[in-house]
Amino acid sequence: AFFAPQVLLLAGAEDLECVPGFQQKVFYIEKPFEFTEDQLILNLKFDDCKGNNKLNFDVSNPDFTVDDDGSLVALKNISDAGRALFVHAQSEHAEDMAEIFIVGANEKHGALKEILKLEGNLGIPRQKRAILATPILIPENQRPPFPRLVGKVIRSEVTEGAKFRLSGKGVDQDPKGIFRINEITGDVSVTRTLDREAIANYELEVEVTDTSGKTIDGPVRLDISVIDQNDNRPMFKEGPYVGHVMEGSPTGTTVMRMTAFDADDASTDNALLRYNILKQTPTKPSPNMFYIDPEKGDIVTVVSPVLLDRETMESPKYELVIEAKDMGGLDVGLTGTATATILIDDKNDHPPEFTKKEFQATVKEGVTGVIVNLTVGDRDDPATGAWRAVYTIINGNPGQSFEIHTNPQTNEGMLSVVKPLDYEISAFHTLLIKVENEDPLIPDIAYGPSSTATVQITVEDVNEGPVFHPNPMTVTKQENIPVGSVVLTVNATDPDTLQHQTIRYSVYKDPAGWLEINPTNGTIGTTAVLDRESPFVQDNVYTALFLAIDSGNPPATGTGTLHITLEDVNDNIPSLYPTLAKVCDDAKDLRVVILGASDKDLHPNTDPFKFELSKQSGPEKLWRINKLNSTHAQVILLQNLKKANYNIPISVTDSGKPPLTNNTELKLQVCTCKKSKMDCSATDALHISLTLILLSLLSLFCKSF
Repeated sequence: AFFAPQVLLLAGAEDLECVPGFQQKVFYIEKPFEFTEDQLILNLKFDDCKGNNKLNFDVSNPDFTVDDDGSLVALKNISDAGRALFVHAQSEHAEDMAEIFIVGANEKHGALKEILKLEGNLGIPRQKRAILATPILIPENQRPPFPRLVGKVIRSEVTEGAKFRLSGKGVDQDPKGIFRINEITGDVSVTRTLDREAIANYELEVEVTDTSGKTIDGPVRLDISVIDQNDNRPMFKEGPYVGHVMEGSPTGTTVMRMTAFDADDASTDNALLRYNILKQTPTKPSPNMFYIDPEKGDIVTVVSPVLLDRETMESPKYELVIEAKDMGGLDVGLTGTATATILIDDKNDHPPEFTKKEFQATVKEGVTGVIVNLTVGDRDDPATGAWRAVYTIINGNPGQSFEIHTNPQTNEGMLSVVKPLDYEISAFHTLLIKVENEDPLIPDIAYGPSSTATVQITVEDVNEGPVFHPNPMTVTKQENIPVGSVVLTVNATDPDTLQHQTIRYSVYKDPAGWLEINPTNGTIGTTAVLDRESPFVQDNVYTALFLAIDSGNPPATGTGTLHITLEDVNDNIPSLYPTLAKVCDDAKDLRVVILGASDKDLHPNTDPFKFELSKQSGPEKLWRINKLNSTHAQVILLQNLKKANYNIPISVTDSGKPPLTNNTELKLQVCTCKKSKMDCSATDALHISLTLILLSLLSLFCKSF
């Protein structure tokens, strides 16, 4: 069946004179499902107005031919002949080209302007062509033998010695040698099997050359398209596929989407996929828990929310074997499979419940730590906040003596004593405890009576050690008080008021050994002099520990700490530093040394200090001492002395009441100094002591009488 635009038919009817060539140059035929072998497609009328002597027809597609009477027929069964055929006719006196466009049914019934637009979309200019290279379609995966004739290039003008030349990717460019052309006839052949998934289209160029190889026509583009064959199975590339759906979700809830990939031509049924569930594991409570949209691949729930109950399921995990089939799901389609894992997520639709209404615990007074574990049951998922328990003490804990925490492994409530209990105050405690989940319950579920429990706690009496009052104990005493002085009388009581026990005292730690305690009445006295300057005293405070021991069986002990603050008395003479000084015998600066004084006592028993020189004998004074401040003085020579050792008697007195004086000697070495070097080696031989001089003079004075 063919049809032609009315305007073209009318134009032909008005022309009554013979015009050489095809009487109709353009045809539109409806694309059939398949062109069958020897099928008459249409009749072409060619007239050169001179009898059509030696008339020959050439068709652009080698699967078609034109008989001598102008009948266009198919040489074999053809499912896809492309979008257009070109027929070249040539006689002794004329030649012409006819074009047959193959269109779909919707295009046939369209408006004339749409049909003309189709002609333009084929990219075929309407002017006369010298080279006609119509697109070639080649199925992929063809089997040998090769080469195979796949198309034909036609040239309207015949030139002696002219040759066709083919070039481009697939000919003289990689991959080379796939296509070739008969230089004389223009027949195009393929030399090997093609793979559309590797290369789907080839753009070649055809030109005509003379005997010297010079181009005389073209180049013209020749498009070769590889027709897809269904040679690729659908593949699931994005796995693993894991979906989640909340238990109790409404029917039709979308869980996840499965998407497969097919490498075949997406515009053909070869890549048109349809999805199907092959298998569901487990099959309870229904063998058809889910449905997959065959086109989109969306997996949705198909059971009622009641059946989608995680707590009643055999397993909260379902595995679906999903099949993707191409060819639109037809039996001839290729398939690929993947496993979709669907997890039924828990929601908090079960409150936690205590395993019993009342728990018992026993704890000894004075002890802290966990005393009982409270057990609960919860049917929700242990890996979620819908299962994890949170415990709260809602009554019976005014002193905050108890705390409760959740054991993360067992979900039990660990009840602990954090403040020691006293049997004498209360021997029993009753706590009311509630349990909730970390996550809130769903709106239609509430916590019931089983979410609260009572804990009865019994406190056991133990023999507690006596307690000192106060503790620590402090007292202030003056150092150096007489041995046997009373420091303090301690007081310790027994917390076990219901037990009549006696208390004895003893010394526990007395670092300096200065103290003793009366074992009966607790009076502490001194056994040695208290010395504030002792290394056992820190920051004027001496610390000792004492024990109070009751008469229980076994006896219990309490420890008391005593801090004695020692007041200072002036019992340490001041010390002088330095005790040695050196000076050159020719020194110009006769300021020999600066002396300092220190005192172990505290102010006011220390500075200001008083510095003095003992009396100097002889006709001339050799030195003097000047006070610089409250703690320092300077010794000055009054003249240069000979090289020798001199002992200078000095006294230093503190400001205590009464004051204490330290009489000491400053050793002065007078040395020889040359070139900034001090030589004091001979001074011992020349040693002169002021004291010895005085004794010698006194001896001489006595002998003279």
